[in-house]
Amino acid sequence: MMHPDTELRYIDDSIGVGVFATKRIPKGTITWALDDLDQTFREDEVAALDDARRKQVLKYSFRNQEGLYILCWDHGRFINHSFRANCVGTAYDIQIAGRDILPGEQLCDDYGILNMDEPFDCFPEEGTDRTRVMPDDLLRYYEVWDAQATEAFRSFGRVAQPLKHLIKPEFAAKLDRVASLGEPIDSVIATYYDRDGRFSSMDPRVRIRELAIAGRPTADR
Repeated sequence: MMHPDTELRYIDDSIGVGVFATKRIPKGTITWALDDLDQTFREDEVAALDDARRKQVLKYSFRNQEGLYILCWDHGRFINHSFRANCVGTAYDIQIAGRDILPGEQLCDDYGILNMDEPFDCFPEEGTDRTRVMPDDLLRYYEVWDAQATEAFRSFGRVAQPLKHLIKPEFAAKLDRVASLGEPIDSVIATYYDRDGRFSSMDPRVRIRELAIAGRPTADR
């Protein structure tokens, strides 16, 4: 579910629509949370759909670490991409504001966290030389996104959280410790979908370590 102080607006014919803030959303605020109204599909279920519905699911869904397609029930499905996103992905089925988001500003996330099935070409942006989202971007940029999330979580306990009730029970205690005690966050690399199954049978802690190693440049291994 998207933050309640957001709405869908038309942008232009090339982009279509996007999600915009109707009020200031402070840094550290949950901007989106996975909830029980979101739909999940296995790969075989998507393949069995008729062409029209399959096209819509593939266009508007993302994949989690288990390879399930997640289709948001509300306007969260229309959030656009930016390499300089103001919404930061986490390992806790929530996204948070990486900085203050002002009224009238578009909310964006980095599609690199979404386990895209195919490379995704993007409009050029100032301040980055990235022009394409890749299926393995989580392995490339997780450290950048973890640093952004760590910084944003410093404000987590000091701002209103209208979506806090949607935090999954298995994550609630951890996030309380992150907010109140400054406990380190879990890496977003845990949400990487391991398509070829190289790491799927490993203990979770070993899996995350090996995923991190796989994402390093060859010279650094």
